[in-house]
Amino acid sequence: MTQQSVATSDKLDAAVLKVAGVVVLGAIMSILDVTVVSVALPKFQSEFDASYARVAWTMTGYTLALATVIPLSGWAADRFGTKRLYMVALALFTIGSGLCATADSIGELIGYRVLQGLGGGMLMPLGMTIMTRAAGPHRIGRLMAVLGIPMLLGPIGGPILGGWLIDTASWHWIFLINLPIGVVALIYAQMALPKDAPEPSESFDFIGMLMLSPGLALFLYGVSSLPEAGTFTEAKVWAPMLVGGALVVAFVLYSFKPRHPLLDLRLFRNRSLTIASLTLFVFIIAFMGAGLLFPSYFLQVGGESTLNAGLLMAPQGIGAMITMPIAGTLADRVPIGRTVPFALALIVVGFFSFTQVDPQTSYWLLGGSLFVMGLGMGGTMMPIMTSALRTLQAQEVARGSTLVNILQQIGGSIGAAVMSVILTNELNGSRLIPDSVDPSGRPWTEAGLAIAAQQRPEVLQQTPVDPSIIERGLDFAATSFAHTFWVAFALVLLTFIPAALLPRRRQPAQLDDQQAEQVKAPVVIH
Repeated sequence: MTQQSVATSDKLDAAVLKVAGVVVLGAIMSILDVTVVSVALPKFQSEFDASYARVAWTMTGYTLALATVIPLSGWAADRFGTKRLYMVALALFTIGSGLCATADSIGELIGYRVLQGLGGGMLMPLGMTIMTRAAGPHRIGRLMAVLGIPMLLGPIGGPILGGWLIDTASWHWIFLINLPIGVVALIYAQMALPKDAPEPSESFDFIGMLMLSPGLALFLYGVSSLPEAGTFTEAKVWAPMLVGGALVVAFVLYSFKPRHPLLDLRLFRNRSLTIASLTLFVFIIAFMGAGLLFPSYFLQVGGESTLNAGLLMAPQGIGAMITMPIAGTLADRVPIGRTVPFALALIVVGFFSFTQVDPQTSYWLLGGSLFVMGLGMGGTMMPIMTSALRTLQAQEVARGSTLVNILQQIGGSIGAAVMSVILTNELNGSRLIPDSVDPSGRPWTEAGLAIAAQQRPEVLQQTPVDPSIIERGLDFAATSFAHTFWVAFALVLLTFIPAALLPRRRQPAQLDDQQAEQVKAPVVIH
């Protein structure tokens, strides 16, 4: 192959970008939906006259559905083909969205969210598989940078879009907006994705499924119950975590016996995949857990509206959009062990400001810090995913992307739960206000009343107090956030340990250029 042809093949041509467009559409729907619904939880409480613990199941049910279906996606992609399975996932997600908008009770809404999750759980691992096969390993870095766009738009655009739709229309529109996008994505997928011609040779691992899928679901159910319970000693936390963990451990021990297990842990013999997955797992726990608290600070301490909180988070996305394309190109040319530590250092520098917050902290300072963190984030997540997948063989890509997505799901759930528990316990340490009762029948704490007053000023008409109490409560709340951010900051520092083991020498991809060109042809899965 001549130097000119190599240069040409390294570019993301129109055919590859068409495929990427399909995957990005699906990923935007899936990721945006999570953050949009999180913004709508208070609205669900008033609309359905339900407790926060009850409406939180609209998030938990979706997460458990993801955990159940993600392990099946690798086998199903090999069995039925990525195109038809991706279109089924899009259809399930879109139908689930439409049904969510028709819900008349919180029970119906939770059930429809589970249906949404069954489709949404397959979109990301299948999308990563489709894109990796379309571009070949020599261009996977640049293509992963494209896939990173929806990962950025979700946390940034979700609160903005959700707040705007709820304020100007109704909560139904946070689901209805998925319908036209889903229909367009289905038509686009039919036209743009190469035709499947699967020739399945692997039997389905029923024993593995009976251990892994319920194991993950039970474990994540326990983790998701942690913020409400506030402690690991509650039976609804430790019991499902213990049973789920035991099932997952049993699957790990079993998975090396069958020739074709549901989740191929033998892939971890690949050092690049193992180190990249470990780095990603630690990073997701630290950064994604804390990421949920950034807008909460603006809402609860700053008293901002949902829409304003979303806008204040925008600098992070802008920073990541600047570096992500650069990092994607570098990941195809420079070993990520030489670039990721510098990106992590930017995150650390930006993150430090949040460990010092108080009610008067300048939004300009926090916005600048978020921008610097975004610069670092753009050079971290996608290059690590690139390193995890690029050295896999063509037939291993579907199973590898499934592994990476399961680790992301578990890490994100653990991070969110741990940070929520730490923050809740910190806030519960605030002084009690005598002769006052909150909506749950317990005495108000100073921090609790101050936060409630920021969101609903009418609370102070029902519980009039001296303004100094509200001031003390806000100071305590800000300190609670700062202490929680210190824990996340320490976890980000911990990420440097596995990151130091990332490859510092260029590693050959498993597919050469000729094979990569064959992957671009209509996919035949064996």
